Amino acid sequence: MDGDGTQDARGTHANPVPRPAGPPEVPSVPPRPAGAPGMPPLPDGSAFLTWLRTPRPEALPGVWRFGHRPRPEEEPERIPGRQLFSGALIAFLVGWLIWSLLWNGYLGGWWLLPLYAMIPDSWAEPHSFAAVVVVYAYYVLIAGLIMVGVGRLGRWGEIWRRYGPPAWRRAPRAAERPPAPEDDPATWPALRAAGAADAADRLAADARAGGVVGGGADPPLRRRAGGRSAAAAGAPGRAAAARAGLWGPCPPPPNCRAWQGVQSGRHPFATFTGTVLSHGAAACPHPSGARDLPARQARHDLLTGQVRLGTTADDARNPYAYRGTGLALGPELLGTSLVAVGPAGSGKTGAVVRPLAESLCLHALAGRAAVVVVGAAGVGAGPADAYDVVVRIGNPDSVYDLDLYGGTTDPDEAAAVLAEALVGDLADPHPGNDSRRATTVLAQLLGPFRAVHGRFPSVPELRGLLDGSPGPLAELRRGLTETGQESLLRELDARERQMAHPGDVGGVLADRVALLDRPAFAGFFDTSGQSRPFTLKALDHPVRVRVDLPARGHADASRVLARLVLAQFTASVTEREDRSLFACLVLDDATGVITPEAVRGIQRLRSANAGAVLTLRTLDDVARPLRGPLLGTVGCRMALAGLTPWDGQDFAEVWGKEWTEARDVTDRQIIAESPAGKAWHAVRRAITGKAPTARAVTVRQVERERWSASELAHAMPAGHAVLSLTDVRGEHAPPLLVDLRG
Repeated sequence: MDGDGTQDARGTHANPVPRPAGPPEVPSVPPRPAGAPGMPPLPDGSAFLTWLRTPRPEALPGVWRFGHRPRPEEEPERIPGRQLFSGALIAFLVGWLIWSLLWNGYLGGWWLLPLYAMIPDSWAEPHSFAAVVVVYAYYVLIAGLIMVGVGRLGRWGEIWRRYGPPAWRRAPRAAERPPAPEDDPATWPALRAAGAADAADRLAADARAGGVVGGGADPPLRRRAGGRSAAAAGAPGRAAAARAGLWGPCPPPPNCRAWQGVQSGRHPFATFTGTVLSHGAAACPHPSGARDLPARQARHDLLTGQVRLGTTADDARNPYAYRGTGLALGPELLGTSLVAVGPAGSGKTGAVVRPLAESLCLHALAGRAAVVVVGAAGVGAGPADAYDVVVRIGNPDSVYDLDLYGGTTDPDEAAAVLAEALVGDLADPHPGNDSRRATTVLAQLLGPFRAVHGRFPSVPELRGLLDGSPGPLAELRRGLTETGQESLLRELDARERQMAHPGDVGGVLADRVALLDRPAFAGFFDTSGQSRPFTLKALDHPVRVRVDLPARGHADASRVLARLVLAQFTASVTEREDRSLFACLVLDDATGVITPEAVRGIQRLRSANAGAVLTLRTLDDVARPLRGPLLGTVGCRMALAGLTPWDGQDFAEVWGKEWTEARDVTDRQIIAESPAGKAWHAVRRAITGKAPTARAVTVRQVERERWSASELAHAMPAGHAVLSLTDVRGEHAPPLLVDLRG
């Protein structure tokens, strides 16, 4: 067992999973010992163990759990410093006054009665040492009780904690004791509990020896000129944590896909343990043989599956439990899909798309996800080496092609997906008036063509059929007659009758197909078997795919292709038999892609253990009737700085309102009636420059928008975003102001 099912031959699809862009087959050889010739010494594994044992407590949705310290859900009442010191001073003066009155006898001698009751008559002699000690001890006791009382009244303890030595220095954290063996994640307790103690010992030994490297909570070390790494130069202490992440086949938490395969019965237990004993941390690799991504930029934690996007601002509009915490996303949140809206330069690609693409690619290397990243050629979606399949549409150097029909052999299914790509944006958003007519037209041609040729038509052939040219239709009719497919002639007869009617959708389809029938795409969308087409039917494997769209000079064709990929993705992931692998589509710039069928497809992703990440420059790129359904369908909504007020209004409506406490303060001028009062008011006016007033405060509960359109458009700082979250379990976080630069 050299894989966790990621390298096994399935043979269930017409187009098998394309092999990775790297070496076609990387053998899983055990690591050589540290002293082997040509092998540098392995690093110390203490950094990995420290990273592994860092606490990751359960937290609210979106909180970066690595080393997180939970805060109270409600903000404690904080007294202003001026009021705190004035109250403490007044309390001290009151205590001093009480003691003076007692000491001087102005309050009588009743407070000395307990003292007289304790002293025996034999101590009443003058200058008795015992009597002096008892008397002064009693005085100290009474003074201490007075000070304790006024200290609690004056909040002296709060002053000590806020301004005293505890606030001057931060005491170093005491060295934590190593966890018990049964609770230590570095000992792989799940394997031991299942009876694989030898395999657990092998993995633990690799971890201690430093053989488990790559990935981690910080970017990997990248060498600079002069030998220093960028991580070491920029942030001390990160070098230790940077060597932790993509460990062997069985990470300690229950999200190890190889171990899940054993527990579900897909892989034999003996084969799994034997592979681990032979190869250790190098067992069960990804088909590409890669253990990490080149030139990572974001902070990742594979143990929790999170990627950090920024820091939640310490703002009064954020719940107290979120303020100052790291903001991170993982598959449990992306499973409800994400829509990010912001103008160009607001950080959609660099602060959202690139980190999420990196995280999903790391999950794919760990055998837990499949990712498809779609964007214009040259956008910051990561280097080509980070992907197994790179489809560069319109680039003659592209190794892979895109299957126009999604790898299906069913003409009706192929017609439905292709119709959505071609004319989905022209469909009426109201139910019942979608692209069904286009689907019918394409099915009338694809079925007979496949029956005659054993394949679907190429782009030029499909364009000729949709144009209604006599030659292609007559040739197709002859082929059906010669092959004995007379039953399909009725499809062609119906197509020819519809062509004669005004308003036939075939002409629109032909015009849209003509966008793909260009010289730049001459070598693409081949159906004769001469190219290496990629099909999204392969998403039941942990594959990493990047599709580069030819946005420059072919904007309309790029939108058609983006709709095609989205339609194929939603159709493929919902038909998977094994949904244990999380699948995600990251679509940078979804302009012209959101259609009624696309919204319905996104609604189905959550139940299929899949999600989509869509970015938009403005909601104006979505038809008005679809904006509400789109924002209501996705569970995570992000509005970035620079949003327009009319876009902010849509977000304000979907985020709704909440009850808040409104305080109305009214200042009323005080009118003095007596001569003394008038004189006093004149003195106060001369000192303060203001007339004496009486302040009246009215507190009431009102319902207000969580974030108004004006606040989203004008009060959001640059580099920030407002983000609401919902995970697949239904837990949600209110709109949070997040600093994407932190």
